[in-house]
Amino acid sequence: MTERGRRKTRVGIVISDVRDKTVTVQVVDSKTHPKYGKTVRVRKKFHAHDEQNDAHVGDTVRIVETRPLSKTKRWRVSEVVERAR
Repeated sequence: MTERGRRKTRVGIVISDVRDKTVTVQVVDSKTHPKYGKTVRVRKKFHAHDEQNDAHVGDTVRIVETRPLSKTKRWRVSEVVERAR
């Protein structure tokens, strides 16, 4: 596999699009608690680069790992999966 093929991808919902060319994406993941076995919902926020300012609040987007673009941005928006209604 090539280097670009091993990049991590996540699907999440845009929760903020205030900044220029940057969106905040919340990714929800379900994990099982190691001791008690209960399913726990884990939320994680990522700052992603959006070159065309295409994504807006409520949109479902796919983000892909990339080189560091700023202090907090290590992801970029690869596509808008579903638009908000």
